[in-house]
Formats: sequence, structure tokens, C-alpha cells
Amino acid sequence: MAGGWSRDGAENEQMEATIQEELERLKARRGPSGESFRACAECGEEIPEKRRVALPGVKLCVECASERDSVFKARAGYNRRGSKDSQLK
Repeated sequence: MAGGWSRDGAENEQMEATIQEELERLKARRGPSGESFRACAECGEEIPEKRRVALPGVKLCVECASERDSVFKARAGYNRRGSKDSQLK
């Protein structure tokens, strides 16, 4: 049931497109895929075969991956609690 200038079924097509885009975005965030490197991209050390099999597309050794993951990444956001407190005053 379309209204205005849209044709019949346009809403369903738009919902399907939105769902497909979200699925593609989630697949992209899944992590590495494809052929694994034999040597670490950062330090050049050999990546153990068990790691390459467990994580297809891995490019870093355990030490370099751990170091990269431990780096603090500040994220922007807002203080929900602060916004509620300001409404109480």
C-alpha cells in the first residue's frame, strides 16, 4: 500500500535494501578473511600455522595483535546521566 508519489511495494523494497546493507556492514566487521600471511605484517616474524588456520586472513602475530588491541581508543559519546540530572534541576 503505497501513498503519495511512491509506487506499490516501494516500502518493502526499501526495507529489504536496508536489511541487506546492514548485513553487508556486519559481514565487513566480522574480521579478517581470505588467505593468511605467513609472516607478520608488522614485525616479520612467522605466524604459527595453527593461528593461520584458526583465523583465516590473519596478518599479525599474537604479540603484535595484542599490542594493537591494548591501545586505548577514545570514543565520543554523551553523558546520559548528566542529561537526566540537568532535567531534575
